[in-house]
Amino acid sequence: MSGDILSQAEVENLLEAMEEDSGMAGASKSATADGGVARAKVTSYDFKRPERVGKEQMRSLQTMHEGFGRNFGAAISALLRTIVDVKLTSVDQMTYSEFVFSLENPTCFNLISASPLEGQLILDINPSILFPIIDRLLGGSTTSAPPARRPLTEIELRLVSRVTGLFLNEMQHAWENVLKLDLAVDRVESNPQLVQIIPANEVIVLISFELTVGETRGMMNLCIPFNSIERISNKLSANSWISYSKRPATATSIGHVTNQISTAPVELVVELAETRIATSDLIDLRVGDIIASEKDVQQPLVVYVEGQPKFHANPGQYKGRKAICVTESIADRPLPTAISEEDSPES
Repeated sequence: MSGDILSQAEVENLLEAMEEDSGMAGASKSATADGGVARAKVTSYDFKRPERVGKEQMRSLQTMHEGFGRNFGAAISALLRTIVDVKLTSVDQMTYSEFVFSLENPTCFNLISASPLEGQLILDINPSILFPIIDRLLGGSTTSAPPARRPLTEIELRLVSRVTGLFLNEMQHAWENVLKLDLAVDRVESNPQLVQIIPANEVIVLISFELTVGETRGMMNLCIPFNSIERISNKLSANSWISYSKRPATATSIGHVTNQISTAPVELVVELAETRIATSDLIDLRVGDIIASEKDVQQPLVVYVEGQPKFHANPGQYKGRKAICVTESIADRPLPTAISEEDSPES
């Protein structure tokens, strides 16, 4: 039994260990209560909706399709001969299943091939705006009416093809600075839930436009699967977008700019001489006073165009007026800092 009894030293060691543990726990609790211990910031992440497209690519897509919306609005307004307002409402990422189940049934579900991109794109036109457009194409008015809930007929599909043709044409122009696309409608479906071009959980970029025709409003959605633009995602970054936006100058653009600039007035100043004087002497100057300079009369004058030295010239007269004769052109140099007496005769 003697082996089971703790000595006094062992008991004291156990008590000290217990006090240290309780002290550390109390300090930890008090630090947490006082807010001294910093907690890691936790951000929720939904694995069902992974954001695979970067923020720069999303901004580039938004900028690209904002310009597209303006051009498409002008084109469809000319087609319908009435004002059609097209406004980009959102550029979001979601899964394909979320996109499909958010659409009406029936709808106008266009499957689009976009060579050289992989897979297919989707253009969905809401019936609430589609049928008023068809009525307008057939000579009707733009007054709002309850949309018909039925699939499109063959004649209506032919009329809608004119609208989708305009859409694809303007989309090609919007993308040409990044990639030249060959767009074409493969087929048109009415039930979006029966079309499975990619897996249900695959990420897509949804670009939504709001169309306003008269008193009627409706949505037009462009669905771009991520696997279609994955290979060209580097071209959609901000720096690449700026570089792709620059086009080389053409003979037409150069001629247009030249014609606009050729008639622009410019300031022509001839520097006769330069010298330095005290401020008190400058204040006391009167009519008839002479200012001496060290410039030789044989030295050419400097001609400034919009403040930049461009030519050397000799002074003289022409038809009884002060004039200069340009002798040579000179390289640009810094403007003189000295106070100069300037004359502006016509040459």
